[in-house]
Amino acid sequence: MLQASTLFTRLEFRLAERLFHNHWLLPRSPRTQRLTMRLFKRCAEAGHPDALSVYGHMLFHRSQTPQDKARGARYVLEAAHAGDVKSQYQVAQIHEHGCAQYPRREDYAVTWYARAAQSGHYLAAERLARAYRLGELGLAVDGERAAYWQRQAEQPTLDNVAAA
Repeated sequence: MLQASTLFTRLEFRLAERLFHNHWLLPRSPRTQRLTMRLFKRCAEAGHPDALSVYGHMLFHRSQTPQDKARGARYVLEAAHAGDVKSQYQVAQIHEHGCAQYPRREDYAVTWYARAAQSGHYLAAERLARAYRLGELGLAVDGERAAYWQRQAEQPTLDNVAAA
C-alpha cells in the first residue's frame, strides 16, 4: 500500500507542476490555482521532497500570514535536510536574513551556503566568495577562500548550463 500511495503522490506532484508551469493545460483561473496549491500541499504533507521545496518556497515568499510563512520555512528546511540543493540555498538565505521563526544566524547561513555550493549551487558559491572577500556573515576576510568559492561558482554544472 505504501508503494501505491508513493506512486499516487508522485503523480499528483507531476500534475501540480504541469498546472503551475503550463498555461495551455488549463487556463489560469482562481479555481486552477486553488487546485494546484491543494495538490502541492498534499504532496508536501506526504513528504515528497520536490513538493516540500516548491510549496515551502511559495508559502514562505508569497503568504500573507506569519503562520503560513513559518510552515513554508519548515517545509524548505525539511527539503534541505533531504538533500534538495535549491532548498539548502533558501535555508541559508532564511538564516542570513532571519524571519519570525528563524532568527538571523550567520553561522547557520554559512553552513547551508557551503552545503549548497558543494552540491553545485553557483549562487551559494558566489555568496560565500563575496562573504570571504568582504568579511561578511561573521567570516574573516580570506582571499584564498574567496578565490576557492569563486572557482566553485564558475565551474559548469548541469544547473548552470541549463540556466544559460
